[in-house]
Amino acid sequence: MKKKILIVTTGGTIAMKHNSPFGVIPNDEFAEHLRSFPQLKEIAVIDVYEFSNIPSPFVDPNTMLELAKTIDNKIKDYDGAVITHGTDTLEETAYMLDLILKTNKPVILTAAMRSSSELGLDGPRNIVGAVRVAGADHSSNRGVLVVMDDEINSARDVVKADSSKTDAFISPSLGLLGIVDPDKIIFYRKSEVIEKIHTDSIETNIDLIKCCSGMDGRYIEASIQHGAKAIVIEAFGRGNVPKTILPSLEKALSKNILIILVSRTYTGRVLPEYGYKGGGLYLQNMGVILGIDLTGPKMRIRLMTLFGKLYNTTAVKNYLLNHKEN
Repeated sequence: MKKKILIVTTGGTIAMKHNSPFGVIPNDEFAEHLRSFPQLKEIAVIDVYEFSNIPSPFVDPNTMLELAKTIDNKIKDYDGAVITHGTDTLEETAYMLDLILKTNKPVILTAAMRSSSELGLDGPRNIVGAVRVAGADHSSNRGVLVVMDDEINSARDVVKADSSKTDAFISPSLGLLGIVDPDKIIFYRKSEVIEKIHTDSIETNIDLIKCCSGMDGRYIEASIQHGAKAIVIEAFGRGNVPKTILPSLEKALSKNILIILVSRTYTGRVLPEYGYKGGGLYLQNMGVILGIDLTGPKMRIRLMTLFGKLYNTTAVKNYLLNHKEN
C-alpha cells in the first residue's frame, strides 16, 4: 500500500522562475504543479499544503516556529511530510524543526539550487527523492532529515557549503546518513545526537557575532544596548578570541547576558585548551559557556528554543552546562 505523504511548500528557488527583467522570482504555479506531478503519484498518495511562497531569506525564526506547529498538527493524518524550502536558511529551519517537533514520523526538507527556468534543474529529482525517503519504513525516529542531490543528511549536521552547486549541502567531517538510490533508500548510520526541546514559543533576541582579526567590541556593545538575552560568539579554532573584545565580553556577562562560544570553523568542538587572555580556558574561567560543535546559526536557533521553553537565563545556563552534549 502506498504511503500518504504531505508536501508543505514554503517557497524558495525550487518554486521560482526567471521573469525578465526582474530575474528569478516567486511564481504561483508550484503547488499546483506538485499536485499533478506524475512521478509522485507513482510512489505515494500526495497532498499539497501551501504554507507560504517566499524567498528563504524572508523566513525568520517565528515563521519556523509556525511551520513546526503546522507540521505537528497536520502530520497526524499522514505517514510523513516533505517540506520544500529555499536553500539560504534551510539548515536553520531544519534544525529548529529537529529540536521542537513532537512527531517521530519522517519529516524531510528539500530544495533546489536551480530555478525551474534553468538547464539541469534539480528540484524535481530532489522532491521525488524526499518523498521516497518520507515514505520509507526505516526513516522514522531519525530526527528531521535533509534530502538533496540523492543524499540524506541530519538536520543538526548539514550546512550549505557552496553558493551554486547542486551538491551544496554536506555534513562536514561527520558525513551523510544515507543515499537515495533508484531501487531503494539506504541508511548507513543513525545520528546518536537527537536533542528535543519541545516549546510553543521562542526568544528571538539572541545575537550572533563572528570573530575576525583585529576586531573590537562594538558589536557586543550593540547587543548589550539592545538587551540581548544571549550572544553567540563564533570564535577562532578551538574557541579563542581577540583580547580586544574582552572588556565588552566582561560587561555583557556582568549584565547577566549569556555568552556562548562556538567555532567559526565548520568542524570540530570548542575546548578550554588555551589559557592566554582570549583563549578558550581563559574565557571559560570568565563565565563564557563553551558550545560544543554546533555552527553559530544553529547555536542561535538552539538558544531561541531554550529561552522559549525555560524563560530565564539561569535555567538556560544550567541546561547548557549540564546537558550531555556539553
